[in-house]
Amino acid sequence: MSIQLFSPVFRVNECLDEIRICLEKGWTGLGFKTNEFEEKWKEYTGFNNAHFLNSATAGLHLAVKILKMQNKWQDGDEIISTPITFVSTNHSILYENLRVVFADVDKYLCLDPIDVERKITKKTRAVVFVGLGGNIGQYFKIVDICRKYNLKLILDASHMTGTRFKGNIVGKEAEAAVFSFQAVKNLPTGDSGMICFKDKENDVICRELTWLGINKDTFARTDDKGTYKWKYDLDYLGYKYHGNSIIASIGIVQLKYVDIDNAYRRQIASWYDENFRNFKDKIHPVPVTEGCESSRHLYIIEVNNRDELLEELNKNDIFPGVHYRDNTEYKMYSYGQGTCPMAHRLSQRILSLPMHLRLTYNDVNYVSEKVIEYAK
Repeated sequence: MSIQLFSPVFRVNECLDEIRICLEKGWTGLGFKTNEFEEKWKEYTGFNNAHFLNSATAGLHLAVKILKMQNKWQDGDEIISTPITFVSTNHSILYENLRVVFADVDKYLCLDPIDVERKITKKTRAVVFVGLGGNIGQYFKIVDICRKYNLKLILDASHMTGTRFKGNIVGKEAEAAVFSFQAVKNLPTGDSGMICFKDKENDVICRELTWLGINKDTFARTDDKGTYKWKYDLDYLGYKYHGNSIIASIGIVQLKYVDIDNAYRRQIASWYDENFRNFKDKIHPVPVTEGCESSRHLYIIEVNNRDELLEELNKNDIFPGVHYRDNTEYKMYSYGQGTCPMAHRLSQRILSLPMHLRLTYNDVNYVSEKVIEYAK
């Protein structure tokens, strides 16, 4: 049997029970369960605002768009971001005609505060921090830099569902934190996300933008009395970005188990750590920041022969991944080549090992054995 990088687990019967309520009620769209999920998410995280979306990519776009609108940024203004991320992080900046300025990464594969400060110019307006694999890296140093230079901070928390620092969910320091519930994330649904704005006004704007700019959603209109339910206005040119009650129903169930699931992920990571402990000459696990209780969405190692190792593992029915290719290698971001040497070097050497709830102790030992055998 093959060992995949990801293999999401769903509490099937519970999810179907929640979905059945939507079908019986005849309400599968915006409202009802999306509202319930938002409230449960706020209770779980401690965020004051939360809006359920059809993807984290939509959330990142909205974060950039609304901060640009509210702060009167101009086309061509700059946002500092990382080249080690999924492209949606940086696409969200381009969507709004802003320029991505790449800063290098540190040993955690997160933004290096020293290089971030070095890259700040008079046109810099914000920083996007990616908590890669669920790690916080030097996030709080980035928070301090943003305060020092009066920059907005967006947290791409796509991997960070359940991540805590000293017992607290991370992200309340940012103007916006965006979480992913995509199919293989730690809280998997079909695909969806959550955006949590610090300011209520931004949350209100976000809700209109996610429903085509309409200033009264369909669920709110069902409570209207009289004959004017259909009467609404358009405040913005918006998008179809909101989540629906079917997917929210899955999220409501999955949220109940996310801390238990993450604890098992950390157990898997500890098994890998133990197996590689005596092989530090050729296998270097990417460290987790001290005090960080990581969601452990990823377990990443650095090796000398990454591509060869990938091929050998595939031959043994083990299918790892790479998170991520240096974004400056893509044509549209090639202007950043050479500006982030650490990121470029590591992107040629990193490998994400299988990390999911279906893995057993024996699975981890088998993967570890083959990595040790073929790593150079």
